[in-house]
Amino acid sequence: MSRPSPAHRVERDAEPDTRRAAPPAIREPGHVPVAHLVRADIVEGVHHGSVVVLAPDGRVEFQAGDVEAAFYPRSALKPVQAVALLRAGLPLDGELLALTAASHSGEERHLAGARSILRAAGLTEDDLRNTPDLPYGAEQREEWLRRGLGPSRLAQNCSGKHAAMLLTARVRGWSLEDYLAPEHPLQRAVAETVEDLTGQGVARVSVDGCGAPLFAVSLHGLTRAVARIASAAPGTDLARVADAMRSHPEAVSGTGRDVARLMRAVPGLLAKDGFEGVQVAALPDGRAVGVKIADGGDRARMPVTAAALARCGIAPEALEEFATAPVLGGGRPVGTLRAAGILRAAGALG
Repeated sequence: MSRPSPAHRVERDAEPDTRRAAPPAIREPGHVPVAHLVRADIVEGVHHGSVVVLAPDGRVEFQAGDVEAAFYPRSALKPVQAVALLRAGLPLDGELLALTAASHSGEERHLAGARSILRAAGLTEDDLRNTPDLPYGAEQREEWLRRGLGPSRLAQNCSGKHAAMLLTARVRGWSLEDYLAPEHPLQRAVAETVEDLTGQGVARVSVDGCGAPLFAVSLHGLTRAVARIASAAPGTDLARVADAMRSHPEAVSGTGRDVARLMRAVPGLLAKDGFEGVQVAALPDGRAVGVKIADGGDRARMPVTAAALARCGIAPEALEEFATAPVLGGGRPVGTLRAAGILRAAGALG
């Protein structure tokens, strides 16, 4: 958990990108149909959304919908936030760094990891300022309730990120009680990294479900940022985040969660989901996809992501379990949820 000196970190990290575009436009996004729920050969439901696929050199290879409108990345921004914390002096690597970028299920490994980060700062759960909640994982939530436990800051799925924010503030000598204030030096550092990696200004600052500042960028900008993290040179702060997340996918999400399974299924893939139907994924060569489901419905997120990854050249067999979901009637499959034809045309999925 040793922290490199600031001079050493600057030398080995990527140079900040000063070529930033203006903030994305705030408008009603022009989403398009990206997923169909088909029952007995009839399209029963349609999910609208937007999708972008980037080539290794950063070019847009495919897009559907409105990938340039301002939107909130939600927890899909956590890899970028983790880079910002490293740049500010966070002394973590490996599984604890992966937990910093996590939307965890609330398994014991997640709770123990968050406690460990807090101990390194000389703090406890009482110092966290995230919103108390039950564990996100269904099994963990049921067990929590069986034990008669209520909402907890530690159990809330963002506790790893918040613990890491506190540790960073402690290392830098910044105030702790107001670490979530947008004007706090920590959050100003996060905003700087968001603009650096997305290559664009922040359109609006709101508050995420966990209480942390939430920065509005475009889906294109978010995907570009994650591509930069996934393809970063070894030893940089960006690569440290990518290596930690790829090496510990269950720490980033939880046992059996679709994001962890996807990273296991596609070697080298970096993936992160977010509430309201957001998903990003990127490969070490810079290929990347970004997905936003307009209605926030989670059921369409992974089939659309699988179709987008197929357009990146990922083998269909690696994506098969993510490409469709069964539609049941009377307890048996009678249809399927799958990506719309606009996405499946080149992907040969479903």
